[in-house]
Amino acid sequence: MKALLLLAAAFVAVPAAAQTIAITGGTVAIGDGSAPIPGGTVVIRDGRIVAAGRGVAVPAGAQTVDATGKWVTPGIVAGIGSLGLVDAGGVGESNDGGARTSPFNAALDVSTALNPNGVIIGNERAGGVTRAIVTSDASTSIFGGQGAIIDLGADPDPVTKPRAFQYVELGESGADHAGGSRPAAYAMLFDAFAQAADYRRNPAAFDGRGRDALLKRADAEALLPVLDGRMPLVVHVERASDIRQVLTLPRRYPSLKLVLAGAGEGWMVAQEIAAARVPVMASAIADLPASFEQLAATESNVGRMTRAGITVGVLFDGSGGEHGLTQFAGNLVAIGKVPGATGLDWGQALATITSKPAQVMGLDAEIGSLRPGRRADVVLWSGDPLELSSAAEAVWIDGRSQPMNSRQRRLRDRYLTPGETALPKAYSR
Repeated sequence: MKALLLLAAAFVAVPAAAQTIAITGGTVAIGDGSAPIPGGTVVIRDGRIVAAGRGVAVPAGAQTVDATGKWVTPGIVAGIGSLGLVDAGGVGESNDGGARTSPFNAALDVSTALNPNGVIIGNERAGGVTRAIVTSDASTSIFGGQGAIIDLGADPDPVTKPRAFQYVELGESGADHAGGSRPAAYAMLFDAFAQAADYRRNPAAFDGRGRDALLKRADAEALLPVLDGRMPLVVHVERASDIRQVLTLPRRYPSLKLVLAGAGEGWMVAQEIAAARVPVMASAIADLPASFEQLAATESNVGRMTRAGITVGVLFDGSGGEHGLTQFAGNLVAIGKVPGATGLDWGQALATITSKPAQVMGLDAEIGSLRPGRRADVVLWSGDPLELSSAAEAVWIDGRSQPMNSRQRRLRDRYLTPGETALPKAYSR
């Protein structure tokens, strides 16, 4: 009897099987930087995009969704943050966003800690986020560990790609983690790479067992795909001079595949970043000197780097709930209307939260747009998604319809009409 109950629960937890779906009549945004298409159709089959645009035929027998007066876009790709790792940031037991006393660093694998039932996951899914680039913070070292690409579907397996990149802190944060200076951070980085090379040459002789060892055997092994260029190295730096220093790393390690995160002063060295063909995940609207390494921060940063030919995606900082990333992208459009400022057009702005993050992580052939063959991560919006007055009305991930409830929405509905019966028992008069 117990086995039958478990089997029934499993069927309840898994969304309905993928099928052929045609979303018709809406304003369709492909997500690749192009302008939105009025009166378009999106066809999904077996969890993949078949076609999207105007004049697309509806297959016989397809389930149809009328999107007249609404907008259809690819799902938002949130990067780079802690979605799925943190339930309550101030409660250590629910926070896997950093390993503050662990002897391991580069070997940390966030895919082992993801919680698809987390409250924040439900909030972001209801707001149109379908995939996320996830990492933990650097804590006892400059290395934060191996990040992952996840989906936000209501199912027990959120991992799209485990061990997708290695995260490292340089600049001010790296200096702090390494002992107090930028040279110390680079010494730690170079020593870690040297130890990884030693481990490759003779694993049996590698001595990383002591608790005081800077690099454990598992850490050394985790850095080998970075040195080989099989795993991107995501480097958080903000200051222009720090960015220049990071761009010199391939001279010493020719196979490195670099990604810059932050790059608050990236506009100052945009031509150099573009020449190095290094993609960037940047804050969309950071415009204050929040630290000494961000003295030249400007809201035109993303626009100027994009204009220089750099692939730029927008960072997810965990704020804003259901409207965070769409608000950031909308602001990038608005900035372009300010005299003397540099923003993006609508299609470019949407791309910074859909196809560009996917491209930065080398997954643009799989996610981030409505191009044929991509995973069918699709959002139906009540209106222009870059306007705060619009809301996600339906979400599909891998072609499967997703629940649109969240803890925030349930609380809203509970207290929408105040009354004695709606108050918790603890609230008495």
